[in-house]
Amino acid sequence: MAVLPLLFLDVDGPLLPFGGDIAHHGPDHANPLLARLDPMHGPWLAALPCELVWATTWMDDANDLLVPLLGLPRLPVVTWQDDREAETADARRGLHWKTRGLAAWAGGRPFAWVDDEIGENDRAWTARHHPQALLHRVDPRRGLTDTDYLALDAWLRARQPC
Repeated sequence: MAVLPLLFLDVDGPLLPFGGDIAHHGPDHANPLLARLDPMHGPWLAALPCELVWATTWMDDANDLLVPLLGLPRLPVVTWQDDREAETADARRGLHWKTRGLAAWAGGRPFAWVDDEIGENDRAWTARHHPQALLHRVDPRRGLTDTDYLALDAWLRARQPC
């Protein structure tokens, strides 16, 4: 059976933008950030040719709170190792604390990572250690846009199994 590429998805910034004039998309929620969630992200994400995986500090709360609003099935969640020594060493190298963990979680599978905190050091490290990866930085003021979805779709389709 063919295995799809992974798409690691952060929440704060990509799905819940931090910008000023964000439209109120849904009903009032106990978490005021959820009003920033555009429910259309659900169908747009579901249309991408990949396996979606939460890569967020929201952990399983993303499944409990966001999935019902997006109309998605429960997604796998990346769990983070609590290794302060490795995190400190990565921080000295200018790596985001998620970078190594996502590459390890992917194993040899191609993956795209959508986050608002990706930097050039993350891209350089990933290019050396996991060349079948796209690190896609999203503007946290706007979140995922049509342009982002088009770029992700093109990259993922180019990595479809035969």
